[in-house]
Amino acid sequence: MASRFYDVEMNSRLRQRRALSSFLDALIKGYRPEVQQTDLTFLFRTDEALLQVNRDFLQHDTYTDIITFDLSEDAAKLEAEIHISSERVAENAQDFGTDYNTELHRVVFHGALHLAGLKDKTQAEAKRMRAAEDAALNAYFNPPKP
Repeated sequence: MASRFYDVEMNSRLRQRRALSSFLDALIKGYRPEVQQTDLTFLFRTDEALLQVNRDFLQHDTYTDIITFDLSEDAAKLEAEIHISSERVAENAQDFGTDYNTELHRVVFHGALHLAGLKDKTQAEAKRMRAAEDAALNAYFNPPKP
């Protein structure tokens, strides 16, 4: 199945969704070879909608750019719901001096990398996560030529 992308309250402006879905499937399987099937649902939301998800499900009263829920019941089939604030992505892109499309993909890859087993709570984990995001961005936007 792979990935599905839904613009809920916001238009994500995400393009080439099939190619991205295939890339995410391969990215996750590269870290977790036991995964035979990925079933990811990406929901693009407003800041306020994601804040409410954060309050309701995680008891956090803070804005965030992404919340990832692993719904898997079987190690061979990865099922997840990933909520992304398109507004927060746009603001972060401006704050970090990058374009919206790059930041959007970084956040999408960030969610997939969490599902692949990477963490970002400690400084060392965050550094590894950032390197993995950078590698994913590079591989996605600059694929090797055949």
